[in-house]
Amino acid sequence: MLTFARWKYFAILAVLIFSVIYALPNAYPQDPSVQVSAAKAGSIAIDAPLAKRIEGILAEAKIPAKSVKVEEQGNLLVRLADTEQQTRAADLLRPRLGSDYVVALSLAPTAPQWLDSLAAKPMPRGLDLQGGVHFVMQVDQNAALDKRLDAYVEDVRSTLRDAGVPYTSVVRRGNEALIATLGVNADKAKAQQHLRQSFPNLGLSLEGQTLTLDVPQSELSRISLEAIEQNLNTLRNRINAFGVAEPVIQRQGTDRIVIQLPGLQDTAEAKRQIGATATLEFRAVTGEENAAAAAVKDRSVPPDSRVYYTAQKVPLLLSKRLLVSGDQLVNAQPMTDPQTGRQGVSITLNSVGGQRMLDHTLENVGKRLGIVYVEQIPTTSIVDGKEVQSIRTDERVINSATIQGVFGKNFQTTGLSAEESKSLANQLKSGALAAPMVFVEERVVGPSLGAENVKRGTTAVLYSFVFALTFFLIYYRMFGLITCLALLLNLLMVIALMSLMGATMSLPGFAGLALSVGMSVDANVLINERIREELRAGVPPQAAIATGYDKASGTIFDSNMTALLAGVALWAFGTGSLQGFAITMIIGILTSVFTAVTVSRGIATLIYGGRRKLKSIAI
Repeated sequence: MLTFARWKYFAILAVLIFSVIYALPNAYPQDPSVQVSAAKAGSIAIDAPLAKRIEGILAEAKIPAKSVKVEEQGNLLVRLADTEQQTRAADLLRPRLGSDYVVALSLAPTAPQWLDSLAAKPMPRGLDLQGGVHFVMQVDQNAALDKRLDAYVEDVRSTLRDAGVPYTSVVRRGNEALIATLGVNADKAKAQQHLRQSFPNLGLSLEGQTLTLDVPQSELSRISLEAIEQNLNTLRNRINAFGVAEPVIQRQGTDRIVIQLPGLQDTAEAKRQIGATATLEFRAVTGEENAAAAAVKDRSVPPDSRVYYTAQKVPLLLSKRLLVSGDQLVNAQPMTDPQTGRQGVSITLNSVGGQRMLDHTLENVGKRLGIVYVEQIPTTSIVDGKEVQSIRTDERVINSATIQGVFGKNFQTTGLSAEESKSLANQLKSGALAAPMVFVEERVVGPSLGAENVKRGTTAVLYSFVFALTFFLIYYRMFGLITCLALLLNLLMVIALMSLMGATMSLPGFAGLALSVGMSVDANVLINERIREELRAGVPPQAAIATGYDKASGTIFDSNMTALLAGVALWAFGTGSLQGFAITMIIGILTSVFTAVTVSRGIATLIYGGRRKLKSIAI
């Protein structure tokens, strides 16, 4: 008997409503837009006067804008009619607004607000479909060498101090060597033994009271290579925080990194976060405000100190010796001091940094500790009509509190705004850049290319559907119509699930979608042919339909599961395009089994199940 449980109809109806809602945002096109934000978070207001200024600039150039609006995220969004106007507007605004602002291209959604409230968003598109931003960044390897060799200087001092070997100075000689001058009564053999253990990659020689640690070229090359690798890992962590679909982050040559961000909405924030090198440095205070002001006035800064300034431009003398930096950080979380209400960052150091902080606070209770916020920001300036990339370093003392007690790995620091605390915590957690980088190339992969790819991919899938539907309608008649309805629901479910999961649709994804359509066709062919066999054997029509679905279901399940395992393997072990193909294929297989076995049977039962004297069926 041909039956179908009523609750299954409700389940199919629920799936249909779900699929329509979550596939619907893909029907709304995105507006080509220009996004304007502050080059440094919180430094410049993004407000209505800026919006009026931009409107005036665009009106003067006769570039009509759909809207110029300040968003809740603190950015200003200019919506335009097409990509040509978008490019013109961006090229016009960059030099007019200057280096205080970041001007970036983006695509703004146009879907209704009620869809957004249901978390219904269009599926992300890959760089080959939607276009996006292509960055090439150059790592400042000289800065990486300086940073690492300065750390070596401090490590040599710590090694000699821990070994109980007196010394008068430890200095660098360019990138070639580290020079340690030992005290008069120093145990030279002991110093050599400990330094060889701590620095096995450096050459060691002794002449009088001077120990020289030569830095070979192999070590310099290793430092440069590690700087690139560390920056790659850090960039991956930072970009993952944006939720960018299938970003490309890879090394190019010896000192460059290529970054591709397909269809990112907040590209201005991405550019700022990618290139910014923000960290904290902890240094001992060697002179109060009055002493620092006098030293600046008389140009009499002590050789072991350096003048830093607070946010209020008050000078402060801090030690040149770096106590702890962001490199020793394990975790960072933005926080609010419950007693004072001030914003800050809760910091956890690694064992090396924690031990240094513990040793310093043990010996310096009652003295002051300076916390310096250091940020290196890539900037763009116009020189002789050309864009010139450079790095602006912002250093300021955010706190110089008295050490009230001993602490080590865990502590808190305040003195930042809420936005700065959040941004600093994110950058510290993602890892420190080994060296600053500059944007040497910023290219937009044109949405026009993406539109052409989308058009061709859509056409390919559409033709595969038309061919399949035409064949089914002619060859299987009524059951061909049932199959067509099941196939359409299958396509709707694939789009809805990919949109809900945030899976990226790319050209390989279109291939996976076409393949899933073909496999869904195979499943329906098995069912329809099985029904035909039962009818030829003289089985009554309703019993033939029921038997056809029952006997074909096992075969369909087995064949699709083998294909599903292949898709899982592609997704697990592949990268990039292979993963895009695999995820579409996996989702398509799962939905095709549901629509072929359950949905089409429900429709067939709805049409033929209530007929008591059914003599034949159109198949």
